[in-house]
Amino acid sequence: MELKTMKTSTAKSSFNPLRGLKLAALAIGTSFVLAGCAGNPPTEQYAVTQSAVNSAVSAGGTEFAAVEMKAAQDKLKEAEIAMHDKNYDKARQLAEQAEWDARVAERKAQAAKAEQAVKDSQKAVDDLRREGMRPAVIQQK
Repeated sequence: MELKTMKTSTAKSSFNPLRGLKLAALAIGTSFVLAGCAGNPPTEQYAVTQSAVNSAVSAGGTEFAAVEMKAAQDKLKEAEIAMHDKNYDKARQLAEQAEWDARVAERKAQAAKAEQAVKDSQKAVDDLRREGMRPAVIQQK
């Protein structure tokens, strides 16, 4: 039995300078796109934050979560100033923080209102119990 060997040649790896140029252009283009995104004003985030602050105020945040509401409103004003100064990264960061402060204030207000409703319901139940325990007065004519 005879073994025959096949002669195979391996492809020579050659560096294609055009391919390297394409990759470099892609990398530069990507960096420009990313840099362009950082330079856009965070108007959408600002609108979301303003809506969250308004919602927290409507929920009673100023009454039940005054500290969080003040923080949210202050950060929203700082974000507005940063946007005016074209410091968009800082504006975005402050707007996000203000949004979360406002959401915390809204939840705290909702929780306080729910707790008050539970207390009111408990008082009403206690009043009914006392009413049911009173001896009935029968009036005779």
